[in-house]
Amino acid sequence: MDKFLSIPVSGASNALVSVADVLSITRTSTTVSVINYLSGNTATITLGSAEAATNQFRDSLQEAMIEALATSWTDVVFPYAFAKDISSIVIA
Repeated sequence: MDKFLSIPVSGASNALVSVADVLSITRTSTTVSVINYLSGNTATITLGSAEAATNQFRDSLQEAMIEALATSWTDVVFPYAFAKDISSIVIA
């Protein structure tokens, strides 16, 4: 069963981002991180402002994914909130 992070997006409803089959999480700029999946799909997450620390968001996202995967199989959606606003999430 797939598991998802429920991530709040400024001015929109929460986005569900899959934590299954993640290949890597790459920080592409001070405000953008990309989740790469084994399927070739991506989830591009844009913060409303630059990260305070170099890889703070990426590391926080990885830890949330690990924690979500460690929960019971009946817990499909895991809430995740980062200290800074997330302005958009694009899944392609």
